[in-house]
Amino acid sequence: MQVHFTKVVHFTRLIKAGGRLREFNFRKHKQQEDDVFSVDTGDDRGNRILFYMTKVDNGNWSIVKNQPLPIWITENEDKFREQIGDELQRQ
Repeated sequence: MQVHFTKVVHFTRLIKAGGRLREFNFRKHKQQEDDVFSVDTGDDRGNRILFYMTKVDNGNWSIVKNQPLPIWITENEDKFREQIGDELQRQ
């Protein structure tokens, strides 16, 4: 009997977005052959915002644009990409 273990990647980062410091929670999911990160954070009213980032053809991580997101999230896509890259290099 062969046992296969998959390492869970989950981390939290404080990133300045929308004029204030916000907590972003990242979690890596394995969906078929694709690697996907779910990212969640809170808005100014305390509501949770959940969005996904996936690896595109050029090897960079990109926000999946399947829902309207606040501008302070889309403006910081490069910061999210950098944080994911840094964490995966540590693994």
